[in-house]
Amino acid sequence: MPALLLAGYGVGFVLAAQVGPVTLLIVRSVVRGGRAVAVALAMAAAVALIDLLYATLGVAGVGRLLGGGGIRLAFGLLSAAILIAIGARTLWIGIRARAGLESAEEVVMPRRAFATTIAATALNPLTIALWTISFPAAVPSTAAATTTRTAVVLVGATLGTLTWYGGLATAIAVTRERLGTRLLPFVDLATGCGLIGFGGLLGYRSIHEQ
Repeated sequence: MPALLLAGYGVGFVLAAQVGPVTLLIVRSVVRGGRAVAVALAMAAAVALIDLLYATLGVAGVGRLLGGGGIRLAFGLLSAAILIAIGARTLWIGIRARAGLESAEEVVMPRRAFATTIAATALNPLTIALWTISFPAAVPSTAAATTTRTAVVLVGATLGTLTWYGGLATAIAVTRERLGTRLLPFVDLATGCGLIGFGGLLGYRSIHEQ
């Protein structure tokens, strides 16, 4: 059992470390969050929750179903729309901040950060593919032998995800003061452009691959 726990932890950590739009969103939200550490932990918990859900589905063998043509296209386009919308809003906040028009309500709070991360992670095709297809293929074949073994592997994977995102987000939260408030608008602008770019590329690929 300890070996399965470690195997799940290692696979979970490696899969979580893939840089994508969710990582970019976490960096921006933690830097701007009014309660940075709380925002960091809320977002890490949101990612871990969705990763656990898809990992469970993957072990159950539904990865091919979720990767089907019609479903994959729908997830891709919906995710692209969400990323572009979040990116546009982030870009607008950055423009307002540079002009001195930012309001206190535009500072990210833990509850909003958690909800946004849930949506962005759940509809991210990369997340779906990694956890429903790559995860079951990477863990030991004996993981699905019994319910207990499966649970142990999933617990390990969740801890691995929490370690990566929790560590990354907390490190950013702890060092955010060194950035200074003058850099915050530029973080918003860069993140907004990056999210719009990710969304546009995802939408293009989703349509082109059909």
